[in-house]
Amino acid sequence: MRRTLATAITLALASVLPAHAQASPPTGMAPLAESVTTQLPRSVRPSHYRIEVTPHPAKMAFDGHVSIELEVLEATAQVVLQAADLRFANSTLAAAGGKPVPARVSVDAGNQTASFHVDAPLVPGRYTLATDYSGVINTQANGLFALDYPTGAGSRRALFTQFENSDARRFVPSWDEPAYKATFDLAITVPEAEMAVGNMPVASSTALGNGLKRVVFQTTPKMSTYLLFVAAGDFERAALTDANGTEIGVITQKGKVEQARYALEGSRDVLREYNDYFGMPYPLPKLDNVAAPGSSQFFSAMENWGAIFTFEHTLMVDPAVSGVSDKQRVFSVAAHEIAHQWFGNLVTMAWWDDLWLNEGFASWMEDRTTRKLHPEWDVNDGGAAMTSRGAMARDAYATTHPIVQHVATVEQASQAFDGITYGKGAAVIAMFEDYVGADAWREGVRSYLRAHAYDNAVTDDLWREMDRTAPGKRFVEVAHDFTVQPGVPLIRADSQCVDGRTQVTLAQGEYSIDRKDKAPLRWRVPVTVRGADGTVVRTLVDGSGALELPGCAGPVLVNAGQKGYYRTLYAPAQFKALGQGFARLPVVDQLGVMMDASALAAVGLQPESDVLDLVAQVLADAAPDLWQMVAGTLGGLDALFNGDPSRQAAFRAYARARLSPVLQSLGWDGREDDSAQTRQLRSGLIGVLSTMGDAQVVAEARRRFDAFLADPESLSPDLRRTVLGVVARTADTATWDRLHALAKTETSSMVRDQYYGLLALAKDTELARRALDMALTDEPGATSSAGMIASVAREHADMAFDFAVAHRGQVDRLVDSTSRARYYPGLARNSDSPQMVDRVRAFAEQHIAATSRRDAETVIGGIQTRLKLRAERKPQIDAWLQKNGY
Repeated sequence: MRRTLATAITLALASVLPAHAQASPPTGMAPLAESVTTQLPRSVRPSHYRIEVTPHPAKMAFDGHVSIELEVLEATAQVVLQAADLRFANSTLAAAGGKPVPARVSVDAGNQTASFHVDAPLVPGRYTLATDYSGVINTQANGLFALDYPTGAGSRRALFTQFENSDARRFVPSWDEPAYKATFDLAITVPEAEMAVGNMPVASSTALGNGLKRVVFQTTPKMSTYLLFVAAGDFERAALTDANGTEIGVITQKGKVEQARYALEGSRDVLREYNDYFGMPYPLPKLDNVAAPGSSQFFSAMENWGAIFTFEHTLMVDPAVSGVSDKQRVFSVAAHEIAHQWFGNLVTMAWWDDLWLNEGFASWMEDRTTRKLHPEWDVNDGGAAMTSRGAMARDAYATTHPIVQHVATVEQASQAFDGITYGKGAAVIAMFEDYVGADAWREGVRSYLRAHAYDNAVTDDLWREMDRTAPGKRFVEVAHDFTVQPGVPLIRADSQCVDGRTQVTLAQGEYSIDRKDKAPLRWRVPVTVRGADGTVVRTLVDGSGALELPGCAGPVLVNAGQKGYYRTLYAPAQFKALGQGFARLPVVDQLGVMMDASALAAVGLQPESDVLDLVAQVLADAAPDLWQMVAGTLGGLDALFNGDPSRQAAFRAYARARLSPVLQSLGWDGREDDSAQTRQLRSGLIGVLSTMGDAQVVAEARRRFDAFLADPESLSPDLRRTVLGVVARTADTATWDRLHALAKTETSSMVRDQYYGLLALAKDTELARRALDMALTDEPGATSSAGMIASVAREHADMAFDFAVAHRGQVDRLVDSTSRARYYPGLARNSDSPQMVDRVRAFAEQHIAATSRRDAETVIGGIQTRLKLRAERKPQIDAWLQKNGY
């Protein structure tokens, strides 16, 4: 799953099975390991489901029938499985070859289970459980859900499923946990004119009369319930076949399939790369990517095996509105979800504790593959450094958690999809690969997939394979340090010249944002150091370390290439030397040094002047990536002065003086030979300068908006989102009404959703209130409303939080049930009010289970720490500005 975020048959299996065989070990079912968490009795396991579903979209309900082949492993009086919001009838149990006997059903709504009872205890053996049932079609992406969207011919309704992490139980009574893998036969009854899509190709389609047809899909491989998928609607499909014979398809609402052509061709390239990297062919006969209108606050795509689900805004490229950033997002998300076809689908984590085996690896493969296949998008290799530092910003709080974490409840599983699981997971994998070498890493991955294909695994299963392919590296020790304990290492670096050589000393501590006096944890940290002459030395810092470099001229750079997951704090003299040679560093290292200095200054480990001195040294012709970093750094410092207009004016005078000349040199209108980085820098500078109140930038954005209203083609796709964002944020009532009129008349579901999102960006308080009120109506669409409230919270956190709490009954219907524990506190994240801490805490104590309050605690800690650090940081910035004439 790709958030707001996979290999096939082994070579051995491939030697005895066709590349597209429905391979899965159907014989024998091992008992669930005692070490694997389950919320069900361990006495019964399923092996195969036969599911028949008939949706009634107009009634937002469906009927179903399921027949489940299962094995009783030890005597029991009942069969217990998971079910949510389902009603049952005509339930039976039959021993293999025996006559079905009636089964009584008792439902435990709180635990989301259904128990099937028979009069005589069930002895070990094979049985079939069958039942009719009915359920609801939801409006949010949980279970079977409906999405309505506008077309030129009126509104349409399409059906989709979303089961991760624990919502298959809303569609079919099942063992809805990752370790209970089984095969699936699925049939659905839909209108004859509609297309039905499943994990596997259609096996048969039979007309039933009355305008209906029954579509039956081929049997799936052995897989977890959360990967099951079905969709039905007024769709069309484009497809191509790769060299291995896999049919790759994209499916959209009718009339839009060409907008998915870019994703189709990109998916072909990614699949070819993964078949090679994993050394195993993708095992299913087809791989579709299904576009859906609307949105979710928590994910953009889902890796269902053979039928990826992706919201339109992350799959489709409309030449009229999509720029280079949109293409990058479409490609990278497809790379993420296709990676899951191996990491997650073929080999699945045994329980949600090891979710990172899915998401961290898919995120790393996404980054790696996007850089390899589109090097022009990240010529300076800065993306990996950004991923790493982004994860550190969350990992350095007391409320962080280890990559491998204990998950006890469905709600906790939902909360596990976070920046640690994704971002830190990807960052430490990049470090591990760099530590053991790319070839050894790939061989370990291949060995792991071969060993656990069509089964489940835990993190240590992967580490065992890596240890075999990278002997002598102390790999398991390093891997455990970074995955079973939380936090960010801090490497303190100093050096001195002795007899014409540079002696470097390294000491490991811990970087913490809200616990300055915390006793540091201990990591074994792979560290790469580069000397002034380019000599690179690698070492493993186990508490402390030392190394030598030839010569003494020039600075020493720690974390060369920025693959290490740690912050670097240089001794003052060393940082001064590094700063003097800053422009000569590779761009990726300039980015890393600036990000570390900013983070360390924020907590008082370095003076703010170090950061501002680096910013002052960036040359006008420096790489666009570096100027993006400068703009982001200055934008972050500007936010420190919110609510303090006189001091903010002084800072903005400096920041605008630094950034405006760069925008002027780029110009507003792009050139054909502009790189992706240049195009993104142009948009980034416009956004930051407008936020800082640059009157010329705002006026030019409004002028272009007026021209856009007269001629939509006058606004280039690369600037469209940025210009409209500036206009929406600075809108007066008349402008807001113009945007509203565009939203109401737009017939493209993707563009329509963008307009409603823009209405929620207004800085004006009354317009923000109008957006909040609109979010509780049917107008924006069921999946857009919660996002509108969250967008209002960017500028008006207190207002949005108070509004959502006051209308909790209505807002609850806009957010899926397992995500509310993060949604409501998240609205308060940008608050500058100390009183908000008490309001969030009171909400959590009243409405969030004690086991699910980590997000609330993170928001509380973030507000408290930001306000404290702001008071410490502003005087330093004031002093630097005065010293430099501002």
